[in-house]
This record gives sequence, C-alpha cells and structure tokens, in this order.
Amino acid sequence: MAANLTFMQSASSINATFFRPSSFYITGLYNVPHARYYYMFLCIVYAVTVLGNSFIMGTIYLARSLHTAKYIAVFNLALSDLCGSSALIPKLLDMFLFENQYISYEACLANMFFVYVFMTMQSLTLLAMAYDRLIAICFPLRYHAIVTKTAMSLFMSVMWILSISFNALLVALVTRLSFCRSTTVNSYYCEHGPVSKLACNDYSINSIIGNVCTATLLYIPLILIALSYVCIGFALHKISHGVEQIRALKTCTSHVILVAMFYLPIISVYTAGRTTTVSTNVRIINTALSQTIPPMLNPIIYTLNTEEVLQSIKVLYKRIKVSSTMERTVKKTARN
Repeated sequence: MAANLTFMQSASSINATFFRPSSFYITGLYNVPHARYYYMFLCIVYAVTVLGNSFIMGTIYLARSLHTAKYIAVFNLALSDLCGSSALIPKLLDMFLFENQYISYEACLANMFFVYVFMTMQSLTLLAMAYDRLIAICFPLRYHAIVTKTAMSLFMSVMWILSISFNALLVALVTRLSFCRSTTVNSYYCEHGPVSKLACNDYSINSIIGNVCTATLLYIPLILIALSYVCIGFALHKISHGVEQIRALKTCTSHVILVAMFYLPIISVYTAGRTTTVSTNVRIINTALSQTIPPMLNPIIYTLNTEEVLQSIKVLYKRIKVSSTMERTVKKTARN
C-alpha cells in the first residue's frame, strides 16, 4: 500500500512538473554584423529555386518524351527541392528579416516535420535515380522491363511513406519532452537536436531515434549510391570501346554532381557536429547553405547536362512559337 502511494505521488510529481511552452525563440545568427544581407541572399536563392524547379516540373509535365520512369524520379526531386525550400526559407525570412523570432509550439513541430520530410525525400530520390542508372548501364537489355513507370511510381510511394513515418515518429517523441527551463533554440529553424536538448526530462530516446533516422535516411542511401557506382564502374570496365564508356558516363554526370552537392555539405556538417565543437554561427551558416543551395542548383545542372531535357525544351519552345504565330494569323484573318 505504501509502495503504491509512493508511486502515485512520484507520478503526480512528474505530471505536475511537465511543461509545454506556448512558443520557442529561434536565435538565428548571433552577433554577426550585416546578417540581414545573408538573409536577403537566401531570399534570392529561394526565388531562383522556385523558378528553376517549377520550370523543370513544367517541362516534364508538358513534354511527352519525358514521360518515362527516370523522369518520375527527376520530377519528384524537383518537387522535394521546391517544397523543402518553401518549408524552410519563407519562415526563416519572416523570423529574421521582420524580427518575428518567436514561433508557437505547434508551428515549431510542424516546421521540424516538413523540413525533415522534404530533406530526406531529396536523399531517397537520389537513391532512386542511382538505381535507374545502375539498371540502365549494368542491364541495358532488361532496363525497360525492370524500370517501368509503375515500378518507379511504387518505389517513390514507398519512399514517401518511409520519410513521413520516420519523421512523424521523430516529431511525435518531442511531445513527451518537458521544457521547464530555456525555450531559446540555437538554430535558424526548429531543428530536432537543439530543441530536444532544451528538455528538462530524459531526451535519450529522442537522440537515439534522431541518430537512427539520420543513418536510415541519409547515410544508408549514400552508401547504397556509392555501391551502385562501384557496380557501374565494373560494368563500364568490361566495355571494350572507349566511345561507349564515355557515352555511358555522360548519362551519370548530372546525377553524380547532384549527389555530391547534396550529401557532401550535409554529411560534413552532421559529422563535424558529432566529432568536434562547432560554434553555433558556423553550424547555422553551413547547415543553411547545405539545405538551400543544392535545391537552387539542381534544376540548372540537370537542364544543362541532360540532352533529353534540352531537346524537350527546344521542342516545347518551337511548339509555343508556332501556336502563338497561328493565333496571331487567325486574329489578323478575323479582323480582315
């Protein structure tokens, strides 16, 4: 009886001390002169990101020649880039250009969820694109039988479910944390690590799940992409003609650049954060650039390095030009 009473008092004490704040304060860059110009630069980055990725998605949608399994993945990457930047940059500009640095508890969790969902979808989509290149080069005769539109659509659907499920769990676990001390987040958005570390109660489960999500959705896809290129390297080594090797390599160039741009900065920032002491300002600048610059450059690089996309853009341009000329001719005829 006494033991039960002690347990009930202990549980009551825990419930009494559980505190959920109404809002968090996001610090952003601290004591950095002319930080406003950095945020204005991100505003330009966002504008270019929206235009570039909208252009790529529009081109894929309108050009029938791009209605293939490969371009389902490319469309998905552009969508993830666009949505990821939209989840991050507008809120960031509102907070630091207009000094609205307080964010409600619910909005903070929503911000965390959407930023992570779209960031991990970029990672998983790059893995899908690596799979496409692996089958195209290692099994060219079976490519159209293996990599079908249905198969790629199913592949992407599973990846969306994975990303949403893992990140929903990550964010849901934050709701078990009590924030009875500081509510100042040393980041530029509601980042999981800095938010969890503010908790008064044990946040070890949050850290473990955070590491599992990072490993599953970032490191493992990178390792699988690297292995796919090892297999591609062996396959190309067997090709006797140098011209065919170069032609096959050209089909991988855009993807390799996208992989390097996405993974190298993010993995470097995450690894440095776990192995050395990095100042808050340096971490914020590096993480912000690694999350905003690749989505801006992806459509530019893919357009310039992919012959199919360039050709489709030319065809669409000619079609628009012809239709506008015909429209003008019809209007002139009607007037006469």
